[in-house]
Amino acid sequence: MTNLLNNHLLYYNILQPKNPISSTSIVLLHGLFGDHQNLGLLGRYLQNYFKVIAVDIRNHGQSPQTETMCYSEIAIDVIELLSYLNQKNVILIGHSMGGKVAMTMASLMPNFIEKIIIIDIAPVSYHINVHKHIFFALEQVVQSGVTSRKEAAIIMRNLIIKENKIQFLLKSFNKGKWKFNLPVLKKNYHQLMNWKVISPCRLPALFISGSFSNYIAESYYENIINQFPEATIHIVLGCGHWVHIENSEAVIRAIYKFLNIHI
Repeated sequence: MTNLLNNHLLYYNILQPKNPISSTSIVLLHGLFGDHQNLGLLGRYLQNYFKVIAVDIRNHGQSPQTETMCYSEIAIDVIELLSYLNQKNVILIGHSMGGKVAMTMASLMPNFIEKIIIIDIAPVSYHINVHKHIFFALEQVVQSGVTSRKEAAIIMRNLIIKENKIQFLLKSFNKGKWKFNLPVLKKNYHQLMNWKVISPCRLPALFISGSFSNYIAESYYENIINQFPEATIHIVLGCGHWVHIENSEAVIRAIYKFLNIHI
């Protein structure tokens, strides 16, 4: 297996279990423009029963930066980290881009994984550039030369409507720089939106989506079942793409049920 990060591992943070019920660890994989803290609320719930490993994906947070960004590479990054940590039979939880990383890992190394939980993404290619205005806003902040989050927010409010998106992005702005590798993410954006159909993977899989989101549209259900025949699809009413933040209790209940945790 080739080390794609020049002998540097991904950055990670471990939450030790409070009342462990299993030796299985849970691995959290964030979405585009995020970092290991983005699924932190779920991590704190799950820490009650499992060791939780939260990861910065390459070109995000404190992980190494590279010129390439495809799902097979990212999957191997995570597998190498888990090998280093002597972790096997893990449960993967991935949101958006992180969900595609988890699905790729399940395809490449199914014996490494016990179950996967995918939050608001499907194993399909998305052809609409839904992040075009976000890339533009991020670049405008860089070009302006501002150094504070307050100044950056003023610029972004002229280009991004939703305040929660602005605040999410600003978590990765520090001293005039974005923590994520903006040029590389933009260059590889179409790869991240695409998906290469995989052979059926029979790992237990839970797909969670918000009813207001179009990332797991009904038209994608067939794609999910064809590639993950053991999948269950759970819809949380009244939520969008960030369903795990908008209704964390409903999401954690669905996860607990899937993991056979009774509280």
